[in-house]
Amino acid sequence: MEDLKERDEQEHITAIQTPGALIMKRFLKNKLAVVGLVIIGFILIFCLIGPFFSPYGEYEIFYKDANGTEISMNDATSSEEGSVSKDGLELNLKAPISSKHLLGTDADGRDVFTRLMYGGRISLMFGFCVVILELLIGVALGGIAGYYGKWVDMVIMRLVDVFYCIPFLPLMLMISGVMASMKVPSQQKIYVLMIIMGALKWASVARLVRGQILSIREMEYMQAAKACGLKTSRIITKHLIPNVTSIIIVMATMDLGSVILTESTLSFLGVGLSFPYASWGNMVNAVNNSVIMKNYINIWLPPGIAILLLVMAFNFVGDGLRDAFDPKMKR
Repeated sequence: MEDLKERDEQEHITAIQTPGALIMKRFLKNKLAVVGLVIIGFILIFCLIGPFFSPYGEYEIFYKDANGTEISMNDATSSEEGSVSKDGLELNLKAPISSKHLLGTDADGRDVFTRLMYGGRISLMFGFCVVILELLIGVALGGIAGYYGKWVDMVIMRLVDVFYCIPFLPLMLMISGVMASMKVPSQQKIYVLMIIMGALKWASVARLVRGQILSIREMEYMQAAKACGLKTSRIITKHLIPNVTSIIIVMATMDLGSVILTESTLSFLGVGLSFPYASWGNMVNAVNNSVIMKNYINIWLPPGIAILLLVMAFNFVGDGLRDAFDPKMKR
């Protein structure tokens, strides 16, 4: 009897799970979320670790001599299609898929597979930096508006309304035109675009966080904390932030896909990262050439598929996290 009682107690202890374990269990039950997580993991490894094993550089241009032998040179300058380089070496433009070039070469004689890895780095860095910036601004202002209310809430919410009215794409086109006229280097341009986009996209985060805090601050345990004389900083860190963390995580995951898609769109339109630097958006821009679009799908299709998979994966993971954090979901 004692052994049976000890076994029952042990089973009861093991049956008790922490909130984190329950969230993970619900998340892993969502097959699409797991698939999305695997896709994100693969793309991260491909883009962050892959370039260390690539035999070619991001700007490496490939030439052919008179005998058809391929010669590579590190050159970050642009060359017009069909031109002949110095020393009589012809650019190896739009080479087909082969063992040397798994996705061929582009219209400038660069390895597409290698640039796909480096382009993914840019797109991922852009997405994470913009989301972090918008969360910092949005959570801070939304939290202040929700907690203090009254005129503070009114001022911040009117500011949110103003930012909602800003036409994003026309503004980005104007800013890009100004930077082009000022001859801002491409490397600096991408950082300016990240800051501007993060500063423009915080409004939705602030509105969501404000709504959550408005509902939380009226709960009994919050009123009890105030009645006990706890400092505002302690109430915010111990009671408010933990209760909005799940929503912030879900929103950040969903926004990552949206921001990466926006960056790709801007680069495709020519207002994002410019040549010779690679991003998935400006690689897809090759479809503007009708010859490449029809006859060389190996140049523009891989980055297009990569964008599709990454955005879809972040959406799957975001949906899975939203369902996992929801305490009303069926176990």
